[in-house]
Amino acid sequence: MRFATAVGCIGGALLCGSVQLLPAAEAAPVEERGQALQQGQYRAGAAHRQLQQARHDAKLAEQEVLNTREAHAAAQREAAARKRDLDAAEKAQAAARVKLQAAEKAYDEALRAVDAVVKPAAK
Repeated sequence: MRFATAVGCIGGALLCGSVQLLPAAEAAPVEERGQALQQGQYRAGAAHRQLQQARHDAKLAEQEVLNTREAHAAAQREAAARKRDLDAAEKAQAAARVKLQAAEKAYDEALRAVDAVVKPAAK
């Protein structure tokens, strides 16, 4: 069955010319299309929400990467400073050991000198 004029729905307003009532068999496809349209709109809305959430999550992840890179760089700078401190401490320790060895040697020589003075007198 054909319409004499076009019938459509725009923004909730029904535009009508001369309308013939559709038999029940032809009304079902219109209702199915309406339901399909609603379902499609619902799915599109859900997909849009997921898209927005994914964009938000991507922004958060990008910011986390930037923050972590900066923290990593700061940690590397701190580690480099601690390495310099360690190297300086090890150098100071080595100098102290050299000084200790020189002091031990001087002490041993002084003891030997005392022993040399005391032993010949005891003979």
